[in-house]
Amino acid sequence: MQNPGESTESKCFSHLACFDSLSAEELEYIATNTRSLYFKSGETICKQGTYAPYVIFISEGLAKIYLEVTRDKQVSTQLAKPGDFISFSAVFRQDEYSTSAAALTDVSACMINREAVTGLLKSNTDFAYKIISRNWQTENRLLGIISDLAHKQMAGKLATAIIYIADFAYPDIFNKLGRKDIAGFANISIESTVKILKEFASEDIISLSKKDIKITNRKALEKISKAG
Repeated sequence: MQNPGESTESKCFSHLACFDSLSAEELEYIATNTRSLYFKSGETICKQGTYAPYVIFISEGLAKIYLEVTRDKQVSTQLAKPGDFISFSAVFRQDEYSTSAAALTDVSACMINREAVTGLLKSNTDFAYKIISRNWQTENRLLGIISDLAHKQMAGKLATAIIYIADFAYPDIFNKLGRKDIAGFANISIESTVKILKEFASEDIISLSKKDIKITNRKALEKISKAG
C-alpha cells in the first residue's frame, strides 16, 4: 500500500486541508509525535471503552466506526476514508475511545499523540477552526442517526443508509461491505436488510449483483428515506 521510500507519516499530512495551516516547524513537531500502524481487513483499529492516547487518522483504506450498544448489537455511525479522523474526542481529555473502529479494507493509520494535537489547537487558530468544521460534519451525521432511530421505519432507515454509503465517494464501496455492515448503518436486522433490499430491487429502485448495490431510481429512494 505504501510506495518505497515514502513514510506513512508524510502521507498523513498530505490528505487534509487543515494541515496546510501548519508551519514547517509545526509539521515537524506533529510528525515526531506520530506513529504509523497497519491493519488488515477485519481487524479492530480502536475499541470503545479502552484507553485513548492517540488521535487516529486514516491515510489509506476504508474503516467503519460504530457504537457497541450491547455485546451483540452494534450501530454503525460513519465510514472513514483517507483524510478522516476516527477518534478526535481523545483531544478533549476523553480518556477512553467513545466508539470502536474496524478496517473494512487494509488500512494504514497515523496515530497522533493527543497532547501534540491539543497544543496545535491552542496555538494555531486557523488549524483549530478547520478541525472544528470537520467535527461539525460528524456531529451533524450523528444528529441524523438519532432522528432516524426515533422517526423512521425499517425501509426508511435502509434507504437512508444506502444513500449515505453510495454518496461516500469511495471506489466500489458496496463490494467492501457485507450485508451485516449495511444492516449496522440502517440499525435494523440482517434478515430485514436482505428482505428490503430484494423489495427495492423488485421495484427497480436498486439493482443487486452479489454484494454490489447500484441505485437505479434515486428519486424513489430519496422519497422512501424522507418519508421514513
